[in-house]
Amino acid sequence: MFTGIVQGTATLSSIEDRDGMRTLTLAFPEGFCEDLTLGASVAVDGCCLTVTQLRSPTAASFDVILQSLNVTTLGSFGVGAQVNVERAAKDGAEIGGHPLSGHIDFSSDILSVRTSDTNRVLRIAIPEAFRKYVFAKGYIAINGASLTVSEVNRQEGWFEVWLIPETRRMTTFEDKTAGSRLNIEIERSTQVVVDTVREAVQESLGRLEPVLEALLKEKGLSLDDFVGVPKLPTDRK
Repeated sequence: MFTGIVQGTATLSSIEDRDGMRTLTLAFPEGFCEDLTLGASVAVDGCCLTVTQLRSPTAASFDVILQSLNVTTLGSFGVGAQVNVERAAKDGAEIGGHPLSGHIDFSSDILSVRTSDTNRVLRIAIPEAFRKYVFAKGYIAINGASLTVSEVNRQEGWFEVWLIPETRRMTTFEDKTAGSRLNIEIERSTQVVVDTVREAVQESLGRLEPVLEALLKEKGLSLDDFVGVPKLPTDRK
């Protein structure tokens, strides 16, 4: 498990391709690898990877299977790429963000970026299948960083997050532009609530559900707009 609080950035120092497998070697910030062992988990741009070789006090290698390369942005990395990294949380660790599994749901493009002296706003596309899980003021993980959704438009298929200066300093988001691709992990408890409520609605409405969906669509709404999720803090990055 991870907390969604990025601990620094690492540099991809080498890539080795084999049949159905890619080995990534990363150079980490000083001190990041302290007590790191073979088999340990590290979130790399939000993807949970297993240490397969310790190269030096500041470098380690990870094997990435083809499925992960296809679902995430890991397959597009080149030598020299910068990535967000976080060590696996220890028992009793403070959850400064929200619990992450490191299992990416989808990768998506930045549609636009707005920048000021104090904030950077990313508008990110949402595939239709995942729009029902994204709510304003809800959590979402982007490249391993726990962030709060500031605004969402399910009809147009996008959501926005605001990045405070500390997040911009500690992550790779400052270098992302429109068209950059990001790894997204949906917040699991929200997903469970949405799926549970939708199943209850389907059982209750039966054949009337498509009719209700059609009526709501005429008003620019959907059943997802009526799914209740826990209110979350807004004083997040």
